[in-house]
Amino acid sequence: MNIIHDEIIDLMKSAGTRPIETGVPGLSMIKGDIPAHQLAALYEPMIGFTVQGTKILSIGERCTDLKGPSYYVLPVHVPATASVHSDRDGRPYMSLGLRLNQDVLQSLLRDLPENLIPTASEHFTACEIDNEFMAAWLRLLRLSKTPKDIPALAPAYEREILYRVLMGPQGWNLRQFGLQESNLSKISQIVKWFRENFMRPIDIRDMASKSGMAINTFHRQFKRATGLSPIQFQKQLRLLEARNLIAFEGYSVASAAFHVGYQSPSQFNREYSRFFGSSAARDTEKLRRIESASD
Repeated sequence: MNIIHDEIIDLMKSAGTRPIETGVPGLSMIKGDIPAHQLAALYEPMIGFTVQGTKILSIGERCTDLKGPSYYVLPVHVPATASVHSDRDGRPYMSLGLRLNQDVLQSLLRDLPENLIPTASEHFTACEIDNEFMAAWLRLLRLSKTPKDIPALAPAYEREILYRVLMGPQGWNLRQFGLQESNLSKISQIVKWFRENFMRPIDIRDMASKSGMAINTFHRQFKRATGLSPIQFQKQLRLLEARNLIAFEGYSVASAAFHVGYQSPSQFNREYSRFFGSSAARDTEKLRRIESASD
């Protein structure tokens, strides 16, 4: 029996199937049988801690099993789909998320010798979490019960979590997020443009030039950071927006397709079915029923 792990689970009793802010800046929690439609989203830069159960996260063509207890790092915004599952004993999926704060990370990096941080990282994967690292999450989560301590202690515990990630198998990726002139930071700026302009045509040559990279280098660095090509990234942002328009804003399938930038409804339907696993009409009708039932 792991006392640290058990206390984390106890502190997460109030979590539900939608992310709940804990009161600690940037720290959220979620648990239970989370609907798949909710897990198809644009994920923000974060450190995720799968406390219990498993999340299967699909980014592009890659599916990654995030089996608890473990942690993972998403250094940029990325569209993805996912499913969650109870553990082998039937206990519900539970996870914590800590939103990445570039200012905090940059401050920490200034205090660390550069040669202390690993110089390469594995591809996106679940990373083993030891008791020492788990204890740092516990200290941060405990602050949700003592709000008066948050201003003084949360920054220290957040830095400890960032430090332990920097020293681990995803440390290099996290370091790149914190360096303003790194390729990852340059790609992050392009991702920001995508998020704000995903309905507009894209010019890869212009994006590569703005990033200070050759076109082939830009493609390689973009896929390394996001798991997707620039075209795939744009398509998936469009599909996520179209889904919301059809399900909740009263748009027809065709009008939503045109609104987000598709010229061909048939192409839209093919790509929608490939991404969400069902046609736009069938998927959004199911989504409306689920949301109505939960009201």
